[in-house]
Amino acid sequence: MSDPDRKTAHLDGERSAPVAVLKSMYAAESRYLAAGGPGKADFGTLAPFFAPNVVLFQAEGLPYGGIWRGHEGLERFFLAMSGTWEVFDMVSQEFLATENPVVVRTHVHARARATGRELDFPILQTITVVDGRIAEVHPFYWDTAAIARACAHAGSAG
Repeated sequence: MSDPDRKTAHLDGERSAPVAVLKSMYAAESRYLAAGGPGKADFGTLAPFFAPNVVLFQAEGLPYGGIWRGHEGLERFFLAMSGTWEVFDMVSQEFLATENPVVVRTHVHARARATGRELDFPILQTITVVDGRIAEVHPFYWDTAAIARACAHAGSAG
């Protein structure tokens, strides 16, 4: 293999490495949300980063809890998230493990759409990337009850 071929192969490997895939997806997600997000922006900007059979596991105690499968499931998840949060800023991210599963700690600042309450909280995610696409996501929230309370009107069950 010639030097240019090695360089190209190396760059292709870097682009498909789990952390590179995630960083590219987070950038695309920011563009997607800036363009209006679910119902306004095209999910097609995010779809290439996710395997067709991707599975996202959200804690049942969250307003958007449950298991979300495939691209259609992710679109519904983003719609549920945007219905829950008026603001959902990923303030900082730290990659704690860079090989599968990748472990990402994210500090979030959010404002609930229903109540206007603001929260700052960490999310720890394990994310598996297969063949350059996100195949499985497991987010772990520090306090799902606090999130549910922030999103519920007074007198709501929770």
